[in-house]
Amino acid sequence: MNHQLKYLLDLLKHAKEEMVRMKVIDTHCDALLKLQQGMRQGLTLNYRNEQTIETNLNRLRKGNVKIQFYAIFIDPEIPSDEKWQHALEQIDLFYSEIIGKNPDIKQIKNWEDIAKLKEREIGAVLTLEGADAFGNSLVKLRHLYRMGVLSIGLTWNNANLCADGVGEPRGSGLTLLGKEVVKLNNENRIWTDVSHLSVNSFWDVMELADYPFASHSNARAICDHPRNLTNDQIEAMFNKNGLIQLVFNPPFINEQKQTATISDLITHIDHLCALGGEKQIGFGSDFDGITSFVKDLENASKYPVLINELLKHYNEEQVRGFAYENFIANLPK
Repeated sequence: MNHQLKYLLDLLKHAKEEMVRMKVIDTHCDALLKLQQGMRQGLTLNYRNEQTIETNLNRLRKGNVKIQFYAIFIDPEIPSDEKWQHALEQIDLFYSEIIGKNPDIKQIKNWEDIAKLKEREIGAVLTLEGADAFGNSLVKLRHLYRMGVLSIGLTWNNANLCADGVGEPRGSGLTLLGKEVVKLNNENRIWTDVSHLSVNSFWDVMELADYPFASHSNARAICDHPRNLTNDQIEAMFNKNGLIQLVFNPPFINEQKQTATISDLITHIDHLCALGGEKQIGFGSDFDGITSFVKDLENASKYPVLINELLKHYNEEQVRGFAYENFIANLPK
């Protein structure tokens, strides 16, 4: 091989690697729950390299994840008078095991902190998945804001004092308390997450929220699962400058299946783009909260595989949007 040809091939290889190393923002994982479960079993899981944690630090680095969202999630079976304690435990683990032991992970306490991240630093965002944690106490909610929670999902699948979730047969909307929470989110530039809401709760949020956000949802027209969003919901989100972050859970990608491919996931991206969302979609993997995986996308280290596949279908500017830039462009103002 002559030197000129080898030089050109090296350039092409380098260019491909640069594309693979595209920065990524992931808006949903359940690593805090795994850390808490370990702690309650008497184990201290090392967040840097714990193999049971799909978003451990080594995997985030390999996947070039620049910002990772960490959900505070309380199992609905936990007694009501213990839920706040469970939330505090997960927040404590966030500070002690994720931030405290890994100097290159920096908490994003307000949206302006993102611009302050240095080259090797990874941003960490606290979120709440389900208002059960604070019950009917707006004082507790304000404490969550002060601790850096930047996205509030009013429900998981069940109903609570704020709203009905997708798993509540009654299917009602927001309560007066839930509406007050959305207004407080607006005042504090906090996203109101619609991903687990009942249909009526979703539309109540859309009437009130300045910053609607779907942290991990797909298109119901492609996969008819109640956790996914209908075309009307998707268009309403886009009309209010809301972000929809695609989830990697196979049952939300392929109807009634525990398997999926990246190509199947791209079908949802195609559909969202066709509805006008090219500049308003991203990724919310649900790593550490799912038990089946998209083939070749089993943990955060595999993001480059997804990026490479996307580059076969979309141009580099579009893929950078999906991976990182759409999120930055649509932050709460």
